[in-house]
Amino acid sequence: MRVLQTLRDASGDLGVQELADRIGLHVNTVRFHLDRLVAEGLIVRRVEERTEPGRPRLTYRVVDHPAQETDGQRSYRLLAEILAGYVSGTPDPRTAAIEAGRSWGHYLTQGPAPYRQTGEATAMRELMRVLDDIGFRPELAHSGDQRQIRLRHCPFLEVATEHREVVCSVHLGLMQGALDELRAPLTTLQLEPFVEPSLCLASLAAAAQSNAPTPG
Repeated sequence: MRVLQTLRDASGDLGVQELADRIGLHVNTVRFHLDRLVAEGLIVRRVEERTEPGRPRLTYRVVDHPAQETDGQRSYRLLAEILAGYVSGTPDPRTAAIEAGRSWGHYLTQGPAPYRQTGEATAMRELMRVLDDIGFRPELAHSGDQRQIRLRHCPFLEVATEHREVVCSVHLGLMQGALDELRAPLTTLQLEPFVEPSLCLASLAAAAQSNAPTPG
């Protein structure tokens, strides 16, 4: 209720960090409540348009007419299913989906200055931020010498259930695009969807080890 009331009192959209500062809660706690409020149709999440160099933020605002906005959310899900179904019918849906994801990975990530690369630790922090902002609830993990990211929550689960190859390939491309934008020494080699009912697993490796990407 405090998160909702703070958004109601705001003169415009607010980002996660702004909400956390105003309410005095940890950003992860704020994200948890924002996810619940979005799911209930009480607030909406938006990608802030860039007006100057830098990565766009995800912002939130209160819905003026919740019932009407909920109908709109259902329409967006229908639109997502239509587009995923269309891509599924193309000659190479996996490649098309990966390239779409890569473009958005570049867009959502703030890269380093020209001619500079990002160190592995910094790159991982930025990639985790991008995934967390989208709603994946990522966790770092290791399997032997291999770096892994556990994705505990798929924000596109309903569409992924019907169009797994397309949606999971978009997610793979998104991570690859983010790491490319950072000029990181890492790339995402593979994304294994639903290794558990609510868990997908992304495997990373040194960029020089990259081969043809596969979603699973």
